[in-house]
Amino acid sequence: MTVRTSPPFRADHVGSLLRPPELLGARKAFAEHRIDADALREFEDRAIRDVVALQEEIGLQSATDGEFRRTSWHMDFIYQLGGITSTDEKLQVAFKNDVGTTSFTSAALKVNERVRLDQTIFADAFNFLKSVTSTAVPKLTIPSPSMVHYRGGAAALNPDVYPDVDAFWGDLSAAYAEEIRRLGELGCTYLQLDDTSLAYLNDPAQRQMIAERGDDAEHQHLRYINQINTALAARPAGMSITTHSCRGNFQSYWAAEGGYDFVAEALFNELNVDGFFLEFDDARSGTFAPLRFVPPGKMVVLGLVTTKHGALESKDDLKRRIEEASRYVALDQLCLSPQCGFSSTVEGNNLTFDDEVAKLRLVVETAREVWD
Repeated sequence: MTVRTSPPFRADHVGSLLRPPELLGARKAFAEHRIDADALREFEDRAIRDVVALQEEIGLQSATDGEFRRTSWHMDFIYQLGGITSTDEKLQVAFKNDVGTTSFTSAALKVNERVRLDQTIFADAFNFLKSVTSTAVPKLTIPSPSMVHYRGGAAALNPDVYPDVDAFWGDLSAAYAEEIRRLGELGCTYLQLDDTSLAYLNDPAQRQMIAERGDDAEHQHLRYINQINTALAARPAGMSITTHSCRGNFQSYWAAEGGYDFVAEALFNELNVDGFFLEFDDARSGTFAPLRFVPPGKMVVLGLVTTKHGALESKDDLKRRIEEASRYVALDQLCLSPQCGFSSTVEGNNLTFDDEVAKLRLVVETAREVWD
């Protein structure tokens, strides 16, 4: 099999990377008004140059900026959409791991005006990323449209602005379509839509929560798929678009459990993306059986290398699991990556920089041995 020349690549990664201590220190200094925004940006620029060079040295064919300019993988984008604001209300998302529980707290969102795109979100970030890549394709990650709705549901919509939820969805998809068009004009050829909702909905406890707040839990994923497709309908020529579906990632904790069975048939057959980044790092993610619904021509990036802890997987185990997945979808349609980002929020997961590098190198080396 030949090396892939278009995304997703045989060896890829989700996007976020551990922030270096110097950058974390600069963010703290900025929050305490000890440095200004220009000084913070200099720290960010330097850290991004270094992490792009690292990704290229490791042998990755795509490179992100590690999401180093963000506090959160999704809210930094969502709050820049016109018509959406944060509120004084605190939104808590429950997370857990093998030893305990915690929660992620952020400001809730409110839609008080018609949703629109006032400016190209992350334009400066992408332009800088593009300027510092040399061998890798610059990859931009943004939250999917679903995340705007999943965080608050219909209760987040001002009924005077949106008495009809269909009008909200129309405006939201239109804003995303315009964002994607503008990113294409900037030269973005690899865009990833990060979406926890489509994985969360596999968990009966999450569907119960959705039902209790008044949404249609049994069909919510179909609405989300339709709205993403509407946003992608006029996607720029030459832009590869993937989606990443995971069950939550916050300081090595997760939010949901269960295989992809509930959403698989609709997700893989109806969502109009080029590839699916899927987490399969442990039993919590279910079996590979739902991959039987993946149609020819769609790529699946197997997230077999965990970012939850630093213990390094073995190549033999990874190869065995890739072989197992190939019983459900052709080997030529498979790629390999970590199961999620290393730092979905600024705090990062519970592993070291050296752990992160070792895992990325393992992904590249294993992919070469399997597919080259």
